[in-house]
Amino acid sequence: MPGAGVPAGHRRAEGARLSAAPGRSYDLREGHDERAQERSAQRTIAPREATTGEQTMRRTTAVLAAMLALAAAVLIATTSQAGAAPIKIMPLGDSITGSPGCWRALLWNRLQSTGHTNIDFVGTLPPQGCGVSYDGDNEGHGGFLATNVANQNQLPGWLAATRPDIVLMHFGTNDVWSNIAPATILSAFTTLVNQMRASNPAMKILVAKIIPMNPSTCPDCAQRTVNFNNAIPAWAAATSTQQSPITVVDQWTGFSTNTDTYDGVHPNAAGDQKMSDKWYPALVSALSGTSTPTVTPTITPTVTPPGGCTATYRNTGQWQGGFQGEVTVRNTGTTPRSSWTVRWTFANGQQITQIWGGALNAVGSAVTVQNVSWNGQLTPGASTTFGFLASWNGTNTAPTPTCS
Repeated sequence: MPGAGVPAGHRRAEGARLSAAPGRSYDLREGHDERAQERSAQRTIAPREATTGEQTMRRTTAVLAAMLALAAAVLIATTSQAGAAPIKIMPLGDSITGSPGCWRALLWNRLQSTGHTNIDFVGTLPPQGCGVSYDGDNEGHGGFLATNVANQNQLPGWLAATRPDIVLMHFGTNDVWSNIAPATILSAFTTLVNQMRASNPAMKILVAKIIPMNPSTCPDCAQRTVNFNNAIPAWAAATSTQQSPITVVDQWTGFSTNTDTYDGVHPNAAGDQKMSDKWYPALVSALSGTSTPTVTPTITPTVTPPGGCTATYRNTGQWQGGFQGEVTVRNTGTTPRSSWTVRWTFANGQQITQIWGGALNAVGSAVTVQNVSWNGQLTPGASTTFGFLASWNGTNTAPTPTCS
């Protein structure tokens, strides 16, 4: 046992000496209060200066702390950017959109190849085979009528399941086939738009003028389609808002039921390509935040030069600093054409930034557009369309194209 055999008073004294400073002791037996003197002396001792090693360690610690804080900030910023939610796009319609609707595959892959990768096509329906890999989720319900979807309140459930930011709507073909009046179809469109905005007040909505329809069992469908399409722009202009713009995408112009469908209604491969080409610029504008309410198109007079073809220009939509143009090329001759070339000169410094359905050669204000591989062949009376996005500033005078 420690301290055994040592008098108690000695053990206490030894314990006191153990706590004293080197070279000093407290003699408790003699009653000396040297502890108070020791405390007083300790209070007067100047703080010890840090050694060189300790100073280096402190500086190193501070530098490491700063580096860790910077790394954490970079990691947070990188994680935030990488984790940005994709923009959700809902293709909405009937069998032209969903069965199989391979224009969606073409559109998806074109968006991916041009850098628009942070997107997500959404819908409660799975993809159908189109021979390529793509995001095929959609709301293309074969045989559905827009009027029934609105009257039966079906859209809110699809919206709740997918939460889109943009809707591409090619709808109304079955309504037209059922001889439902354009005003009734557009009233259903208004219901659908209101439901979209209830889901997302900033919903961007792209509404198609539907592709032509000429089935053998419905001889009146072709004209009914024209009547319906003609009513869409005014409806869109009245229904569009600054927060939730409606953009009309003209899928009708330049589309032929003879060459672009397999049954007078549904697009074949050529028709899918045309539909994708029409959707693309309008969707890119919506993705970049420049989508604006529909404006009344500007149509220039058709010029018929020698050579048997005409070119008609339309301004299909305009916003601050930009616009979308469209040119329809028609074979007015009596023999088939294998190619065409359209030329015009911009009067106000406009510059084309993107083109589809044609090959562009622009030198200053002079513009030349030639056919691409799939739209050069035009039989007598047939037509095709190309479109473009361009910039403008101050004045945007419509050009007068010629065709040869």
